[in-house]
Amino acid sequence: MTKRKTKKTAKHPLEHEVESVLAWLKRHSTKHTLEGMARYAIPSDNAFGVSVSDIRVLAKRVGRNHELAAALWETGWYEARMLTSFVDDPALVTPAQMDRWTREFDNWAIVDTLCFALFDRTPHAWRKVAEWHDRREEFVKRAAFALLWGLTVHDKSATDAQFVEGLAFIERAASDERNFVKKAVNMALRAIGKRNRALNTAAVATARRLALSTNATERWVGKDALRELTGPSVTRRLAARRGSEARPSGRAS
Repeated sequence: MTKRKTKKTAKHPLEHEVESVLAWLKRHSTKHTLEGMARYAIPSDNAFGVSVSDIRVLAKRVGRNHELAAALWETGWYEARMLTSFVDDPALVTPAQMDRWTREFDNWAIVDTLCFALFDRTPHAWRKVAEWHDRREEFVKRAAFALLWGLTVHDKSATDAQFVEGLAFIERAASDERNFVKKAVNMALRAIGKRNRALNTAAVATARRLALSTNATERWVGKDALRELTGPSVTRRLAARRGSEARPSGRAS
């Protein structure tokens, strides 16, 4: 009896890329990094144990690749999902993709990295802050305020009015006592107050109202933000920024 030859199906190039990335991550994993994740409340069941600095090195080698980012996310591996933050193309990220990924968020590190390195650079960022800020799911809600926090740094064209609306979202969410939500709310409030003097005034007013609240979580958010926003470091920085903006850019003719 002659044996029937089976034809091997060629792998799609994208599949090869995913396998190559996962192999690289495995080679650069360490037991120390994996065990250390628990100290920062990051689940390690689907993780190799690769440092963020090494993930950034890999991202530079890979470059921007929207298709690859989507495939890496589907693997479910923690480091592969972290890598998507640096290799996906913000211009190609869709609102549906943002919603789909946020529904799968299971730890603060993925939330913050996606929001700071990818989502806040998309044209949908402000819309998602508005949509997610009152969601019940802990990490979706955190994403709204991590995204708002990231926008204070990366959206140079945003108006003060947009951040003032963000302060209203903060005030509304400040009573949420869940650790990963209240910390993101607090950080967003502090970040808005450091953007410029006008927003500092608005953020301080919000923080003062919260600090006087009968709700313990609101008081913590307000008092903690006040310490930084009225402190000498922020005051000096904003004064220096205002001075540099007031100086003429060139010589008078």
